[in-house]
Amino acid sequence: MAKRIDVKDLDIYYGSFRAVQSVSMTIQPRAVTALIGPSGCGKSTYLRALNRMHELMPGARVEGKVVMDDEDLYDSDIDPVDVRKQVGMVFQRPNPFPTMSVYENVAAGLRLNNKRMKKSAVDEVVERSLRGANLWEELGGRLHKPGSGLSGGQQQRLCIARAIAVEPAVLLMDEPCSALDPLSTHAIEDLMAELKKDYTIVIVTHNMQQAARVSNYTGFFNIAGTGQPGELVEFDETQTIFSTPTHAATEDYISGRFG
Repeated sequence: MAKRIDVKDLDIYYGSFRAVQSVSMTIQPRAVTALIGPSGCGKSTYLRALNRMHELMPGARVEGKVVMDDEDLYDSDIDPVDVRKQVGMVFQRPNPFPTMSVYENVAAGLRLNNKRMKKSAVDEVVERSLRGANLWEELGGRLHKPGSGLSGGQQQRLCIARAIAVEPAVLLMDEPCSALDPLSTHAIEDLMAELKKDYTIVIVTHNMQQAARVSNYTGFFNIAGTGQPGELVEFDETQTIFSTPTHAATEDYISGRFG
């Protein structure tokens, strides 16, 4: 299920402004890749470009290649909706559909994909997805309660269950723990360790300890100054980035000297 993504010379634009320049990296399957760097350096913009959500903004475009298992996701023949089915997204703040039950939140992706499924089949997907998000024991008896009535950590795991219900190959997470308490953060980090057995995971985080704990690979983004594009300064195995980085700026950032 998990797939590799090869990014080559990716430039990301908002109109004429180049927000991110010349990023190349290989995102490995069945691993967690963390993107770190100061605010405004293009990490989240880059993340959204991986599943073509960036282009939903007027005037937004990319140049370069994002190749998943030999298929360029930006090829003119590729439907961006299909890309987003394969490359799911979990956002910074939990966003369960407020009028829907826990069950309907998880099933929503199946409905959006116009899959005609028997209720028994949907039941199986909902249970499998909630188990995958470590929520079944907590919510198995509350499937028809509103998703918005859950705790923040449960809501975020519900959003992860909703994302994996459609069986994507890749999960993108944009600061998924920044709005959560430490206990909920720990639950999400444990969940990432489980999910990477089946998925390719890319996470944006401002928490250096989190990046060191959960990721196998780390990319450090930085920006030269106001109005300049963000760029990937360094990309390597996480242990290398945090112990013997190649660039002084990487060491300065992870040691807290700036950012």
